[in-house]
Amino acid sequence: MIPNNTILTDDFGRKHNYLRISLIEKCNLRCTYCMPAEGIVLSPKADIMTADEIYAIAQTFVNNGVDKIRLTGGEPLLRKDFSEIIAQLASLETEIAITTNGILIDKHLEVLKQFNIKKINLSLDTLVASKFQTITLRNQFEKVIDNLHLLLNNDFIIKVNVVLIKGFNNNEIVDFIKLTQFLPLSIRFIEFMPFAGNEWDKSKMVSQAEILDQVQNHFSATAIEKLEDDSNFTARKFKIKNYMGSFGIISSITNPFCDGCNRIRLTANGKIKNCLFSNSETDLLTAFRNGESIENLIATSIKNKKKMRAGMNTLDDVNNPVLNQDNRSMIAIGG
Repeated sequence: MIPNNTILTDDFGRKHNYLRISLIEKCNLRCTYCMPAEGIVLSPKADIMTADEIYAIAQTFVNNGVDKIRLTGGEPLLRKDFSEIIAQLASLETEIAITTNGILIDKHLEVLKQFNIKKINLSLDTLVASKFQTITLRNQFEKVIDNLHLLLNNDFIIKVNVVLIKGFNNNEIVDFIKLTQFLPLSIRFIEFMPFAGNEWDKSKMVSQAEILDQVQNHFSATAIEKLEDDSNFTARKFKIKNYMGSFGIISSITNPFCDGCNRIRLTANGKIKNCLFSNSETDLLTAFRNGESIENLIATSIKNKKKMRAGMNTLDDVNNPVLNQDNRSMIAIGG
């Protein structure tokens, strides 16, 4: 079938070829920037996409031009039918990647190898065990570190996602970068972003400028190499000269990259979000279960996408709780 790229192209000429599918709203960690302290109301089990529905809906996107799929959560490896989902999606012959907290990765290593899933984004916000327990409310630091090395020893391509929060882990920026001296890691520093219930405010955010200042103060400006950014990039990439790995900065707040956005998000209960910051969702699952075509729904959602951050065009907009809290919690969106 010849892809019909038209339905995935918005009014600003952005072609959306990257689908991020949340498999589950549950997680085995309780990261405070992702899940409200009181938890969230989970969707009823009957409202969560089955493996067959995930495959069929993903196939519609692939038929229309999607060539990369990332599986997220919650924690995607908590799905009991994870192996079945991977097997079905692998038949679409598109690139598949995973975002995980790493706790269960050893139990699924052979499945990932079997279906040639090589790109793993691993969430790890601190290199200090006690701070890990503070941010996640769980004592799983050693397990995550062990599984990170397991992935490296099996030649997976690893990006480590670090959400920076001022006063918590902004003093670990250099320590994370030092990991890349002898390990082929890509460390990605992510500006703290507002979602429902995560008590975001601007004072907690570590900006791209602050990150680079800290790196330059430690390594010197001449030691930092600017790497070529990917097309449709989210992270602006750098490395320290002669280091094996690299680091990047995802600056959704202070230096957004909306002009090249190519991403669509499909929630675990079958709704698409055309922007991470958007409170607008389009229900595909109900239409699919009713035997209706979902292509027009997809096209309408993409057409309604705003130029920047769901219409939050300024830092004042982002800092307005009336706007920035009118969304799902991050755990219910998918990373």
